[in-house]
Amino acid sequence: MSEMLIPLVITLILLWGVIKKVDITREFAEGAKEGIINLFEVLPSLILMMTAVGMFTRSGAVEMLSSLLLPFTQTLGFPQECLSLAMIRPFSGSGALAAFDKLLGNISPDSFQGRVASVIMGSTETTFYTISVYFAAIKKKAYPMVFAGACFADLCGFVLSSLAVRLYFQ
Repeated sequence: MSEMLIPLVITLILLWGVIKKVDITREFAEGAKEGIINLFEVLPSLILMMTAVGMFTRSGAVEMLSSLLLPFTQTLGFPQECLSLAMIRPFSGSGALAAFDKLLGNISPDSFQGRVASVIMGSTETTFYTISVYFAAIKKKAYPMVFAGACFADLCGFVLSSLAVRLYFQ
């Protein structure tokens, strides 16, 4: 059934256009042109974000920051193994996926740390990437309160992930 869904939707859109007597080819070309223009407007933000994440992870800053945050996170009961994932996740989905894969390669997915990492991946967002793309698309500057609120939401997701795993799995 799901294999038929997309062709069915496309067919319905084309039929609707024919019934409404819309020049489908021209509308498609205009939509594609608008999409390409949006891509070129957003591309500098994407390149900047990807470069910054690459520099952050490869410079060793993640490990250094993890060691500085360790006493605080141990007090909260947050697993040390998940610290690098928590630091990369707000910036890069692919970087977080690589950190998640590395983490699950070293520990069991059914361990406390593996479950916390899974909850983090499912309940947090690539905050800075999303904010930069959305605000670039609407051609406005992001307000500081947007970043503050998003960072607070991520922090809650990280801290509460270990609590949720403790409550539901142990």
